[in-house]
Amino acid sequence: MDIAILLADKIVQLTLMVFLGYFSVKSKLLKSEQSLPFSIIGLYIISPAVLIMAFQVDYSEKTLSGLSLAFVLAFLFNGLLVFLGWIFKKLFKLDNIEQATSIYSNSGNLIIPIVASLFGAEWVIYSTAFIVVQSILFWSHLRMLICGKGSVPIRKILLNINILAIVVGMAMFFFHIKLPSTLAGTLSSLGQMIGPLSMLVAGMLIASIPFKKIITDKRVYLVSFLRLILIPLILLITIKLIGFEQWVENGKIIVMICFLATISPSAATATQMAVAYGQDAKKASAIYGVTTLLCVFTMPIIIWLYQIT
Repeated sequence: MDIAILLADKIVQLTLMVFLGYFSVKSKLLKSEQSLPFSIIGLYIISPAVLIMAFQVDYSEKTLSGLSLAFVLAFLFNGLLVFLGWIFKKLFKLDNIEQATSIYSNSGNLIIPIVASLFGAEWVIYSTAFIVVQSILFWSHLRMLICGKGSVPIRKILLNINILAIVVGMAMFFFHIKLPSTLAGTLSSLGQMIGPLSMLVAGMLIASIPFKKIITDKRVYLVSFLRLILIPLILLITIKLIGFEQWVENGKIIVMICFLATISPSAATATQMAVAYGQDAKKASAIYGVTTLLCVFTMPIIIWLYQIT
């Protein structure tokens, strides 16, 4: 089956989880504010587990060359995203939440389960390159945008559990260290929760926002257009002009995996951080919710364009 169709099916599955979170609040089973502990669990327990387990693959020169390309793309794409976010802030007078949700994509929570489903678990390592670079930006640049503070101490960035998980995971990969089966199984099981938990949290937060406010807020659709259409098209042109696909064996798949990370909805982490740090979580949730719903249509189309060009 065509990758674009498989992608649409997987996104629909995750979107249905958003609705489950939404109806759990609307049915008064839970309260919207009870999403806070789930957000903390996602940020500080599940995310580190995913990052460590992504590097638990067999070391080989082929894997290393593919991973090197993935890191080149990760630095280039993230650099372009931050630059474009700065440009869009000036052009469209974006506030910090709008800028953050236009720049940062749901590269972990959404892309890891999608890559595993489309290509197999052994390909997930190539998505981690983008996640590694983005995670560093999450706990520095994104945090500054969300918190609205001047700077984040380097010590806090380096000692963040997600950054430490990246360091540990990469060290084990390069030194050929495998976790004991019990520990690996525990972390793997935790990692499988990343998609569903993030979707449920988003649904719970969206439930606290009047539906009319979501569908009538023009700023939400502006950010959705930037995140799901304009930015992906700019990056697609960049990819095709430079020709990254020819750099390594299986380059087309590796580039597609990295590209998928940039065309996904707004980052769940932006919403979780807005909740955790007491910022405008409702706006972040509205943008996250709308981009998650719209990506059912936009992501398959963008990937189809990638395949035919």
